Amino acid sequence: MSCGLGAVVLVFMLVKHHVNDPTHEADLLTKEVQRLKAQYASLQNTLEQLKDISQSEAEKIAQLKSTLAQLRQSLSQKEQSLVQKKDQLAALKHDISSRPTAHKEDLIEDDRGGEENYLMGLRIEGQRIVVLIDSSASMTDESLLNIIKRKNGTAQSKKQGPKWLRAKRTARWILARIPKTSQLSVLTFNHAVKPLGKPGWTTANDKATLQSRHQALDTVIPTGATNLQKALQAVSRLKPTHLYLITDGLPTQGESRYASLNPFSGCSSLLGRSNTISGECRVKLFRQTIKDVDLRGITANVILLPIEGDPDAPNEYWSWTASTGGLIISPAANWP
Repeated sequence: MSCGLGAVVLVFMLVKHHVNDPTHEADLLTKEVQRLKAQYASLQNTLEQLKDISQSEAEKIAQLKSTLAQLRQSLSQKEQSLVQKKDQLAALKHDISSRPTAHKEDLIEDDRGGEENYLMGLRIEGQRIVVLIDSSASMTDESLLNIIKRKNGTAQSKKQGPKWLRAKRTARWILARIPKTSQLSVLTFNHAVKPLGKPGWTTANDKATLQSRHQALDTVIPTGATNLQKALQAVSRLKPTHLYLITDGLPTQGESRYASLNPFSGCSSLLGRSNTISGECRVKLFRQTIKDVDLRGITANVILLPIEGDPDAPNEYWSWTASTGGLIISPAANWP
């Protein structure tokens, strides 16, 4: 009986209930369909995202390929240019090595400047040439402190000032390159004007005269104030075609009559009775000097050596030289 009862119970458990209830089965199928639709929608969304990413990456790859192609083309052009430059350099070296050695024609030997006839656009030329050399105290050095020390020092100390030695080298560079057919006169100036060597005009091809001027230059002691008006008056009387001025700044002294002029009412230092002069007064003095002295027909060139505390000098000298068709240059520290 127990076995029979157990069999009945087993059969009862295996028999499917709610056979006649279709609603329950439909609900299960509906939920399964909804789940599959949601999964499909999710997969579709993921697929679209992957397609967008794939397209973006494809565009990046295409852009990188284009950039790479441009870089390769640029590299190829640079390599070709490098080859051409190497060929040009080789040709230039061959041209230099095959050129004959230049022979010095200067009457006075001066190896410091080489054989060049030009210095940064400055050409030494003219039928009648005046070389004007500033020999004032400021021409001994660049810094004001060192200038004062040398000003109170010995004559030998002044003559050995680094800027004065450079000024003499510059003067010799110019003298060595004066055209042989030119007439030449050389002046030095501070508070007064003095001829260097033989006064007046001499021919540039006179070797003895040039040598005497070189020797005279070694005897000059840079001292005193800078009276550019007296210097330019002396130049004006010579009536040159070209002027080459070696100086380091604007003038520091003027003529006595300037004190009565209205623009100089506040510049009592113009007469040389003061140890200092303001930058403004130096500019006024320079402009009045250029205005008063007759320099018509003279091409003025200025070689401006450095000095501390005169920032207006380059602009003022540039305005003057440009108006005459000349040049102003501030050469490098290692020239000449």
